Amino acid sequence: MRRAVCPGSFDPITNGHLDIIARASKLYDVVHVAVMINQSKKGLFEVDERIELIRQVTAEFGNVEVEAFHGLLVDFCKQRDIPAIVKGLRAVSDFDYELQMAQMNNGLSGVETLFVPTNPTYSFLSSSLVKEVAAWGGDVAHLVPAPVLQALTERLSKEA
Repeated sequence: MRRAVCPGSFDPITNGHLDIIARASKLYDVVHVAVMINQSKKGLFEVDERIELIRQVTAEFGNVEVEAFHGLLVDFCKQRDIPAIVKGLRAVSDFDYELQMAQMNNGLSGVETLFVPTNPTYSFLSSSLVKEVAAWGGDVAHLVPAPVLQALTERLSKEA
């Protein structure tokens, strides 16, 4: 079985993330979406909420497994016998950082990283930007899947 992981915080998952996961799901038999747990950061959505949203929006692919992880991504990969990490790249600035991470991960464990260029439609997109625009009442319907838009709208209305 060909397996890969798409890691991230996904707070929340965007159409850009979904595009990378969808493309990976066509290349691999199983794609693990690893939702990062960062105890020092308070996200808009709890990890369990992010996992549920990702499961909803990736269900149609049929070969995506979603779970949380804490610690080194290479340990997540070793525990699940995953030889490849799939990362989307939006710009050259992403490449500089991601190349260092890929080289470190490979040096630590032999895990390979595959870079997938982001669809130009989403080249500017980040979860942080989506949250900021939505918090100020901007329309983000074209940037996130429908279940995420609903959850985002509900969460921000409670915090207002």
